[in-house]
Parts: sequence; C-alpha cells; structure tokens
Amino acid sequence: MAHKSPSARRVALLVGAVAVLGLPLTACGHGSGTSGAPRKVSGTAAPATGDTTAGTAPGTAPGTSSAPSGGAAPPSGAATGSAPGTGGTRTPVTSTRCHTSELRASVGRENPGAGQENFPVVLTNTSGRTCTVHGYPGAAFVDASGRQLGPDPKRSAGTPTTVTLKPGRSAWAGLTFSNPQVSGARAATPAALIVTPPDERDHLTVKWTAGQVPVGGNASSVFLTVLSPGTEP
Repeated sequence: MAHKSPSARRVALLVGAVAVLGLPLTACGHGSGTSGAPRKVSGTAAPATGDTTAGTAPGTAPGTSSAPSGGAAPPSGAATGSAPGTGGTRTPVTSTRCHTSELRASVGRENPGAGQENFPVVLTNTSGRTCTVHGYPGAAFVDASGRQLGPDPKRSAGTPTTVTLKPGRSAWAGLTFSNPQVSGARAATPAALIVTPPDERDHLTVKWTAGQVPVGGNASSVFLTVLSPGTEP
C-alpha cells in the first residue's frame, strides 16, 4: 500500500470537513461581481428585454438602419436639372434709341408771329434701321469759333412721347424766341446752331442763316418744345 505524505493527508481531511459542513465553494464578499439573478435597484432602469440588433446606432429603433438607403428618392422639392446658367441662352437687349451718328439735323422754315420767331428743329433718321427719339433735344447758338452765345434754351411745358423713326422719317421740336428788335434784348448773329439728340452726348451742327438771336438782357430766353413726328407743325 502506498503511503501518503502528511500534507496530502491534511488536504484530504480539510476537503472532507467542508463536504460534511455543506459550505459553498465561493469567494467571500457582499455580492459584488457574483453571478445569479439580477437585483432591481431603486432609481435605475429595468434590464432591457429582447436581443439587441447588431449595427444599430444608439438612439435608433431595433431593426432600423441608421444609414439612408442608397436607392432612396431625393427629398421633396429638391432641385434637379442642369447647373445654374446652363438652362438656355439670353437674347441680347438691343436699344432702339436713335444715336447721333444715325441722324441729320436741320432748321426748317420760319413761322413768325406776334413778335416771336419760331423755327422747327428737325432730326431725320439717315440710318438703315428704325429707331426712336423721346423728349427734348439739346440746342445752343455758337459763333464761328464754337463759343456759345447766350444761355442754354429752356424747355417749354409739354409731355414727352416716344417718336418712332423709320429710315428717312423725321421728328421736330419747336425753337422759339422773341425778336430782339422788338424786345430790346442784346443780340448776336450766330454762325451755327448745335443740336444734341435726346440721351446722346455728341451733337450735330447746323449752319444758322436766320439772322440775330437774343443772347442777354430782357426777354432773351430761347425755348424748345418736345419732339413730335414730322418736319413742322
């Protein structure tokens, strides 16, 4: 028969004593880290029930993917089509205004009356296109050196209208002043009348052959009317 060492006999005796007493082979403590049924702790949420869906982002319902479906339709109202500026072409806006280079100026026949001198200042379309004039022309008397004589003409009351000029057609504005021999105004004899079409900067020059005009003193004002169709009243 084999003989057991003293330490082996002590271990065998200790195990036997434990079995007799019925003590569990667990670690001592206060329940921390032990297995068994979960305890409900006041103030905490109850344990979740069911299986947790793998891949579900926090805050999403189980079984619902947090990423949008690749085949989902775009949100309602989303803009579709080509990039801005590629939807078509714009038609350039072409001005219909008559330019100075398209016009010829002239002074029509005098129509005197009651101490007044009245002349039609005529603008004629010499271009190959239809164009328009609107409102008042500009005008001034000048001497042979181009120096202006007297103040700028004043505008007579009137309602500006747009006059359409086909090639070869004309519009006129009335140029009116008191006869200086009657009014006693200081007078001068211009070499030319310069005429500027409405909304233009360049002017046209018309030789002046109608004698003296008032340039200062009493009743020296010169007046212009709005443009009207035709060449004279």
